[in-house]
Amino acid sequence: MTIAFQNPPGAAVAILAQKAAWDRGFRVELSTNGPWLGYASTTAPGEMWIAGVTGNGPFGLSATHLGVANYLSATFPKCPVAGPGLSTVLLANDELLTQAIDRSWKLAMSLPPTPLLAFEAAIAGIPRTTEAERLVVQRIGQDKFRDALMFYWSSRCPLTGITDSALLRASHIIPWAECKTDAERLDVDNGLLLSSLWDAAFDAGLVSFDDDGRAIASPRLTPGASSALGMERSPQISGLTEGHRTRLRMHRLRLSDR
Repeated sequence: MTIAFQNPPGAAVAILAQKAAWDRGFRVELSTNGPWLGYASTTAPGEMWIAGVTGNGPFGLSATHLGVANYLSATFPKCPVAGPGLSTVLLANDELLTQAIDRSWKLAMSLPPTPLLAFEAAIAGIPRTTEAERLVVQRIGQDKFRDALMFYWSSRCPLTGITDSALLRASHIIPWAECKTDAERLDVDNGLLLSSLWDAAFDAGLVSFDDDGRAIASPRLTPGASSALGMERSPQISGLTEGHRTRLRMHRLRLSDR
């Protein structure tokens, strides 16, 4: 497949690229690099580079953030023209461009080391000598972890579809107290965003999930609780990484040890 991006980018490409980037959090414009229009964010790390063939597509999208680049290359067709980033994909139209940039910003905000860096900045100068101080630090960490999960899971429980933030819980797979480092405590691969009932069952070791994201019930889960959870009709969780799967294998041991 032969692709020839506009060099320099035409007005229509520039307008659509800017709108897609600005509407999804990348509002710092970088110097043009041949056909590539560059954008960055004041909050999310990494750069996004956009090039276009015509006014409405196809578009090339290139990312410098490793996690975002891995997501793009696993989700969209590879672009035959290399871009400035670690991965460059081809998107058929401006709607797909906007969707890809939206997901890229959320991943850049949620993937390591962004949550850990935000946590370390927030607790700078706070001692951990007393129990009260340690609880303050833990509360800050849990808030940052929740923020990261809200970005990663697009503020939606993957089992129920609930998007009401008051009913969503940041569920650690390996509990906070059992994590050996702050990096693991703040890693989105160690968490699921679940509705409150699913979170309670998951935390109690009454339910877990297999490597494909299918719900598994503990023998201790009562029929009434299973019905309330909707175990038989619950969908598979999509978006699990190998990091999630590794931790879920450990969590599944809890189904029978309590």
